[in-house]
Formats: sequence, C-alpha cells, structure tokens
Amino acid sequence: MGRLSTHVLDTVNGGPAAGVAITLDRLGPGGLRERVAAAVTNADGRTDAPLLSGRLETGIYELSFAIGAYFGRLGIPLPEPAFLDVVPLRFGIAEPEGHYHVPLLASPWSYSTYRGS
Repeated sequence: MGRLSTHVLDTVNGGPAAGVAITLDRLGPGGLRERVAAAVTNADGRTDAPLLSGRLETGIYELSFAIGAYFGRLGIPLPEPAFLDVVPLRFGIAEPEGHYHVPLLASPWSYSTYRGS
C-alpha cells in the first residue's frame, strides 16, 4: 500500500509547527490542477492521517504550506508582504506502492525539504 505523508518543522523555535494549513494538488496536462487533499498540522507538526493512502497514482503533485500565516500567528515581526507566504513543493510520484514522506523545514526566511521515510 502506498502513502503520502508530511510534517512541518519550525526551525526558528526548533520544534513542530502546529496549525499550518496544507493543500495537495495533482497536476495534469495543460495546467490542469485537481485538489486531492487538505489538512492542518497537529501539535506534532503532522497531519492526523496520510494525505494519500492505498495505491497512489503516478504523476506530478504539489504540496502548498501556509507558513506565512503560521509565523504571523506566532507574533514574529514580518515585513508586509512577508518574504515567504505559501511555500509550494512540486514533486513526482513514480512508485504507486511506495511511501512518500515530504517534510518541510521552515523559517520566515528559508525552507528545505527531502524525501523522508
């Protein structure tokens, strides 16, 4: 069984980022975009359930993380507009039975990701 999961780490405070809104879109030909999931991170910075599970569809996907709103709620002084608002991560799923874990490590000024386990 394949699955797609994520979590968000706040690198300013050194811990999980709770309350980050996340969307997942599948991208198709001609710019077609289909929303396949939406969630908000819990106290552990994770979604309560995988964003996708079962046999995954191969293709291109995009996770969007609303980190600007998250850091704004923390009271961190941010310029207007914030340097980072919604962080998009575009990636491919090639193994329908695989486990894809796509975390986001973020601050108001930078972010990184990797394919985790």
